[in-house]
Amino acid sequence: MNDVSFSISPGEVLGLVGESGCGKSTLGRLLLQLLRQSGGSVEFDGADLSRLPTQALAPFRKQAQIVFQNVGSSLNPRLSVGEALERPLTLFSLAKPRDRIRRVEALLDMVRLPAVYRKRFPHQLSGGERQRVAIARALATEPRFIVCDEPVSALDVSVQATIVNLLAELQAARGTTLVFISHDLAVVRYLADQVAVMYLGAVVEFGRVASVFAPPYHPYTEALLSAVPVPDPDRQYARILLEGPVPRASEVLRGCPFASRCPRKVGAVCDDTPPPVHRLAGDHRIACHIPAGELATLQTALVEPQREER
Repeated sequence: MNDVSFSISPGEVLGLVGESGCGKSTLGRLLLQLLRQSGGSVEFDGADLSRLPTQALAPFRKQAQIVFQNVGSSLNPRLSVGEALERPLTLFSLAKPRDRIRRVEALLDMVRLPAVYRKRFPHQLSGGERQRVAIARALATEPRFIVCDEPVSALDVSVQATIVNLLAELQAARGTTLVFISHDLAVVRYLADQVAVMYLGAVVEFGRVASVFAPPYHPYTEALLSAVPVPDPDRQYARILLEGPVPRASEVLRGCPFASRCPRKVGAVCDDTPPPVHRLAGDHRIACHIPAGELATLQTALVEPQREER
């Protein structure tokens, strides 16, 4: 992972998108210091977490939580829902023993599950119910920062919508800062304030949602957007199929990480020289050898309706 730099303001949602294997989950774990980076820094409230020893991270652990992608393996099958939700309350001394059942039931109510669910075990729940329990567990410490690592990827579409709406409601009500990791650009567009587009361990584009979803885009972002279904028969989007080899994650690249697959590759400069970062309006950044103005000209047709001659 190289040259990954961004900041998230309190109460905002950052959408983190990209293909499988690009480093999204690794970045999420680095932000929470579940993994330690070999260089750079991770700051929270002005404190550099990477300089703190593991035992000194306890106050941060209360403030920052995660909802894992594979909720089936992140919930202990031997613990009931109530016991799983009591664990963080006990660990951080957030409730006296006599008050824990009431706190557990309040957490279940927060994620729209009946109080009787505290006696059930993970195998007795549907996928959507297990995900709600995972969200309730993340909320138990009243965190200010949560990483949601593809929390709806394994769920049916209708259940996905329910979970995404629940996250949106909880985030708005509590003012929690979220990093939402997803393959689904439509969900990210609905939920996020900012978007970071990752490719092979690098952030190739970053900015506010309105900026990232309108030209100019990085050519990789353009390819991702071309695959998003559009519910309008009059809007014909040119699908971009990426070809070419994908470099190994361990391979040291001299130029742009997307060069081997880029449909807008300029030439040898893309292979040999790191791309410059174009800074556009606000905090919108695109790392590409093609000037931003030229990208905008090339990509305008992608978002304009293309009607057949009658």
